This record gives sequence, structure tokens and C-alpha cells, in this order.
Amino acid sequence: MTQPVPSSALQARVDALEALFDAIARTRMRDVPLLHAGLAVRAVGFEPLDGGALGVLVTPWFMNLVWLPLDPAPDPAPDPARPALAVGASRTRAVGAERFEFIGACEPGFGPFEACSLFSPMFEFADQAAAVATAAQVLAILRAPPAGDAAAGAGAPGPAAAAAPAAPAYSRRALLFGRAAAAPR
Repeated sequence: MTQPVPSSALQARVDALEALFDAIARTRMRDVPLLHAGLAVRAVGFEPLDGGALGVLVTPWFMNLVWLPLDPAPDPAPDPARPALAVGASRTRAVGAERFEFIGACEPGFGPFEACSLFSPMFEFADQAAAVATAAQVLAILRAPPAGDAAAGAGAPGPAAAAAPAAPAYSRRALLFGRAAAAPR
């Protein structure tokens, strides 16, 4: 059973993530042509998952699902009890009913985290509100209970629910590019 994450620890890590990528935007990424000038760094919807927290990080150059440990050493040494994913290595993580490949990353002074690209570059977004709304919608879709779980709290499903076809599984690309919404059910 997982221990509840204190909201202050979660908020501190999310704030540190935003500050890190704000600094990267002002330094390493400054004047890079693939930056969308109408966007800013924003962490969206981080919630506890697998001993860390998962949410979406919006920046002027990418939108990623990000998993971060809540209490890492800033520059981690190998710890067999809590192995950090090596920079560039990949790991499959379940997010709701979907599975995604995350890539290990580490920033000095911040520590390790894992990222899964959703969009890059970000020019298809009209503005910050559109990018943040997309991030929130991605998380809402991923965190929604499977169709069969919706009736679980209301007693046994009726005959119509039992006869309904299972919701189709969508690839990440179908989910992100709207083919899931347009697909017949």
C-alpha cells in the first residue's frame, strides 16, 4: 500500500520543476528558433503515482508527461533500494489504462526525473491557454476510470451495460491527435 504524499512535498517538487525549466528557458533555450514566444513554463495536474508524482510539463519548446520522485538526492548516487532511471534509458510506466515509455533525465541541483514526449515543437498551439487546456485534457483522459468502472459504485450493471462493447484501445498518437474522439464507439 502506498503512503499518502504530503501536499507540501508534492507542491515543493512541482514548484522546483517549474523554476528549473523557467531557468532553462531563460538560459540554454534563449533565442532558439523552435521556441513558441507565446508560451511559458507551466506544470499541470501533478498527482502522486508510483512513489513519485506524474503530470504534464508545458514549456515553449515541448509538452511532456513527467514523472518525478518526490524526495530525490539532488545528484543521486546509485541506490539499489530506489534506483533512478539512467539518463537516456527508458522505462514503461502505466498511466491509467495506458502504458508509455519514459526516458530518464537528470538536472544538477534538481535530480532525476522521467519524461514522455507529447508534443514538440509547440507551434500548433495558439496560446498558453490552449496548451494548458490540452495538457489538462490529456491527464483527464488518462486518469478517467475504464468504462466498466463507471457503474461500479452504482450496483450491478444492467443488461444494456453488460451487452455494450468494450471501449476500443487507442495508441498514444490516436489519443493525442484526436482520432480517439472521432472513432465510433
